[in-house]
Amino acid sequence: MNDLLLIALYALLGAGAAGLLGAVALRVLRRRSVAVSLAIVAAVAVSAMLAGTLTVAWAMFLSSHDLAVVTLVVAMAAAVSMATALLLGRQVVRRCRELASAARTFGEEGTFTAPLLPAPAELTALSRELALTGERLAASRERERALESSRRELVAWISHDLRTPLAGLRAMSEALEDGMAADPARYHRQMRTEVDRLNSMVGDLFELSRIHAGALSLSPTRMSLYDLVGDALAGTDALAREHGVRLAGEDVAPLPVEVDGKEMTRVLSNLLVNAIRHTPADGTVAIAAERRADSVVLSVTDACGGIPEEDLPRVFDTGWRGTPARTPPSGAGLGLAIVRGIVEAHAGHAHVRNVSGGCRFEVTLPAAAVQTAS
Repeated sequence: MNDLLLIALYALLGAGAAGLLGAVALRVLRRRSVAVSLAIVAAVAVSAMLAGTLTVAWAMFLSSHDLAVVTLVVAMAAAVSMATALLLGRQVVRRCRELASAARTFGEEGTFTAPLLPAPAELTALSRELALTGERLAASRERERALESSRRELVAWISHDLRTPLAGLRAMSEALEDGMAADPARYHRQMRTEVDRLNSMVGDLFELSRIHAGALSLSPTRMSLYDLVGDALAGTDALAREHGVRLAGEDVAPLPVEVDGKEMTRVLSNLLVNAIRHTPADGTVAIAAERRADSVVLSVTDACGGIPEEDLPRVFDTGWRGTPARTPPSGAGLGLAIVRGIVEAHAGHAHVRNVSGGCRFEVTLPAAAVQTAS
């Protein structure tokens, strides 16, 4: 037993010395190719075995013939190991170069094409992650292009919508200045209307800029949907009568929600105004609310005749108005974008779908926790 422990100690000393030299070599050559590192690892493995064997042979005083046989066997094993390590290293280096070339193309062209030849699991996983990153970047670029297109459309529409009332104001002011206005009071009323329209558009732009900048500050309080709907209906009743549209929403259930009352009233008012303006005379705009699991869904249904299916995904985009031919008082196409921004700030989401004879806008909000008496 003592002899075995002594042999193990001699073998450990010899192999440890070889392993230490290999570790130093790996540290010095750590920036070199993977093939070099694999060759060093193979050399360390064979050298450790050879050093341990020679140390034991020297300590045990083996004959010269036996020592030569052992050395020859180890040398052959070293040659095979080194050749295998170099071959494996060349394959790994080749796969790395192919992956680097694909990544270079990815950086230049924006699309990643994975190498066709099979690669080790780690390189395959890296290639898969690069492909997923390429898909995410492509989607991001597509969103950026859509956003830029939306910005250009918004600037064009805002410029048009601002130019029209400004031109009217200029013409009316010149007529009043020259004494050419037959009914100055009517001109003053019309000028007030145009100024109110401009003020509304500027207010929408300011609200939208706050939403996009993440500067929308909410002060949520617990309130009833019945009260919110009642305030929104009262604010749009005059516009509905002007257009000959009936409003239906008196039977909304008093479901509790925790929202910013001012901002959520604006959401409902924007939806109701949009529905009224696109509902023909003698039509009905209905607002309803219901509880779905842990959410509350508010819906506004109009009789606009429906929205083309290809336009439904763009309804809440900034500046979208369905057709470029629309002119004021339809607005600058900001109302529904503001709706989506405010609703998402409340951790909810807005959705639109076609129904019989019109479309339904739905706002989903988290329901307030039920309060229990203590």
